[in-house]
This record gives sequence, C-alpha cells and structure tokens, in this order.
Amino acid sequence: MQIVTGHYGSGKTEYAVNLALKLAEERKDVTLADLDIVNPYFRSYEQTKVLEDAGVRVIVTSCGGAADIPALNPAVMSVFQQEKWTGVLDIGGDPIGARVLARFAPQLKPAEFDLLFVLNANRPETNTVETALQYMRGIEAECLQKVTGIVNNTHLCRETTPEEILKGARLAQDLSERTGLPIVHHAVERKFVADVANKLSEPILPMNIYMKKPWEIVFCEEE
Repeated sequence: MQIVTGHYGSGKTEYAVNLALKLAEERKDVTLADLDIVNPYFRSYEQTKVLEDAGVRVIVTSCGGAADIPALNPAVMSVFQQEKWTGVLDIGGDPIGARVLARFAPQLKPAEFDLLFVLNANRPETNTVETALQYMRGIEAECLQKVTGIVNNTHLCRETTPEEILKGARLAQDLSERTGLPIVHHAVERKFVADVANKLSEPILPMNIYMKKPWEIVFCEEE
C-alpha cells in the first residue's frame, strides 16, 4: 500500500494519480482511494475515467464527489481487507488533512505500507530542509504514522524547468540525509525526463499532467 501526503500545492494528487496508473501498467490490481477531504482544490476523483480506463478502481469520498464536505466512503475499508489489491491512498496535504489517516491506525498496524512525503522545493513552507522537516513531522504527529520515503515533485506548473527539478532533488537529498529516509522517486514531467535522467541517481517516475486549473485547460485547448 502506498499512502501519499505532502504540503498543499506540492503536487501530491498528481503524483498519486500517476503512481496508480504506473502500478496498473505493471499488471497489478490497483485501488486509488481519495481521502483528501480538507482543502480539496485538486481531487484525484476528477480523473476517475482515466483511472478506470486503465483498470484502476477508484473510491471517492465527500459524498461521491458531489460535494466537498468532510465525509468518508465506507468502501475505504476494502483497501485494507482485500489483500490482492494494491492500494494508493491520497490523503490530505497538510497536518489537519492527514489526520484522516489516524482513524485507520488499527487497520494499518498489521499492514505493509509506505507513507510517502511529496516535496516541492518551490512551496514557501517547505523550501528549506528545516521547514520541510518541520512540516513532515507535523503530518506524522497528526496521522500517527511515520513517513517512510521522500518524493521530489518540485515544479512550477507551466513554468517548470529542468533546473527547478534538480533544485528540488538537492533539497530532497538534504532531507534524506537529515532523516535517513530514502528518495523513492523524482516525479518528473515526461518532457523533462531526458534532461535530468543522467543527473539523478534515484528512480524517476515519468509524469503526465492530468490535474490542470480551469484556465490551463482552456489555454491548452487553444494551443
């Protein structure tokens, strides 16, 4: 099971969607549960069709996506009960949002899982190793679990450059050295993979961009 958290605006939902699709490509039975019920700006359930077309089962919270209110779908329990499924949990992007995971502490105790901290070096609250570590510890305290890995997902939306990705890699490395946690992935938009691949020693997860703001969708359609 892969549990994805990180600062609001870190791109954790984009990463969760791409991770679920990657696992599905590997012919695994994948369930993505959208547990982000606090400050839900981008929601993984918005990509339900893309995910289901790839064979990913999607569990939606907040009244089936009909309203952004803090309500959990009881079907989430199936992620812990069906061992054949690989679960991807997209939880809240701040310590308060991560609190939802604490209610599943009994189910997580016997389970094998990774709690992944998605890091964007361009977020003011996580742009130094000290602030990133403080933020990560706040999430751990609220969800009652320990982070097991770091994901560098440094970007500037449409203004992203290879240099920004490498800047994030340096911060992720500093955080890794401070905590002893591994860098699990560098989440890199596909068009930049060739530019950074020979400069990164950890695995790269090539990313398609699914989570777009309304004006970005219009802009892309005009292009």
